Amino acid sequence: MSETLIAPRSVDDRLDAARRASIVLATTASGRKDAGLAAIAEAVARNAHRILPANELDLANARDNGLSIGLQDRLRLDESRLAGLASAVREVIALPDPVGGVVRGSTLPNGLLLSQVRVPFGVIAAIYEARPNVTIDIAALALKSGNAVVLRGGSAAENTNRVLVELLQEALESVGLPGDAVQTVDDFGRDGATALMQARGKVDVLIPRGSAQLIDTVVRESKVPVIETGAGVVHMFLDESADERMAVDVAVNAKVHRPSVCNALETLLVDARVAERLLPPVLTAMREQGVTVHADERARAIFPDSVPAVDEDWATEHMSLDLSVAIVDDLDAALEHIRRYSTHHTESIITNDLGRAERFLAEVDSAVVMVNASTRFTDGGEFGFGAEVGISTQKLHARGPMGLPELTSTKWIVRGTGQVRA
Repeated sequence: MSETLIAPRSVDDRLDAARRASIVLATTASGRKDAGLAAIAEAVARNAHRILPANELDLANARDNGLSIGLQDRLRLDESRLAGLASAVREVIALPDPVGGVVRGSTLPNGLLLSQVRVPFGVIAAIYEARPNVTIDIAALALKSGNAVVLRGGSAAENTNRVLVELLQEALESVGLPGDAVQTVDDFGRDGATALMQARGKVDVLIPRGSAQLIDTVVRESKVPVIETGAGVVHMFLDESADERMAVDVAVNAKVHRPSVCNALETLLVDARVAERLLPPVLTAMREQGVTVHADERARAIFPDSVPAVDEDWATEHMSLDLSVAIVDDLDAALEHIRRYSTHHTESIITNDLGRAERFLAEVDSAVVMVNASTRFTDGGEFGFGAEVGISTQKLHARGPMGLPELTSTKWIVRGTGQVRA
């Protein structure tokens, strides 16, 4: 690795280097940023021989340390997932550059020309766990939106992330962009994460991704502005008018397609008036896919091949082939259950009743609310963003899958001809 890629010794040194790189990126033309992204995609696609051995070492450590199956799945990279990461970066190239875009503007009566334009944040930090794909996704989106990024990817993926950051830096330098635009503080361990949370004035925004505990810690302890991504206690309600085939297909996909991710279904609610019609086919299909059903008393009476649900199941993001199931009296009861236990990530209703569909959309207070669709679609790539920084469950600035515009702020440009205020 070239001498320019040797990391500075302290976190402050790295943050200062990231700040200098961010100044360069803020005025870098779109074509040059896209060249950097193309180099990143090529580096990911062509360097499996460097990435996968490091990832296998992390996976071996994860197995030895008893990391959950769900987190092991998030940690795992293979040829197919690397191809997907490279493809996602190429999709970001095709997206419009948000920097300089005009949000609104006007001409005042005195002739002043006002325009509110999108600008990069500057230095973005991210703290996340066992998700090496986030290293590539965030770096790509940060570059396209003119930001530098400092990463704390966690000990579980430390070997994989070390190689990925090296490749990112090499790719940027190969097209004349500063390698310091991507930094890692993984080698500082938890002290690196703490330093990022305390780096007000050096880091402009901090984005946590991971467990509810990690996110809560960052939100409580950070002095840096935080965009909160949330755990996914995701709900689906089978309405009394739901089509049986649709209910089976959509619910099973939402649960088993990739159970370890935050948009996977965790709680299934069923209208009592159709529970005997819908529960057996839906839960039988779930069991055939290896799902363990945690059912309330009424649901167990209909589907005995389940385990009794306990109170904590309704607030649990299983991230595994476990599903909480409850029978509710009607839409009102379903909405009440969701209000009580939702993490405001994604909720879906399966229904053929337009009125109830529209009421569900209006009353459910989550980042993404769906009708007759799998919750697995809550994803930046599926939404056409190329990749995502995370799924914001807060209400300020950004909500839902975060793409390029969510990594920008704005500033006002005022152009005058000598006007003075009376």
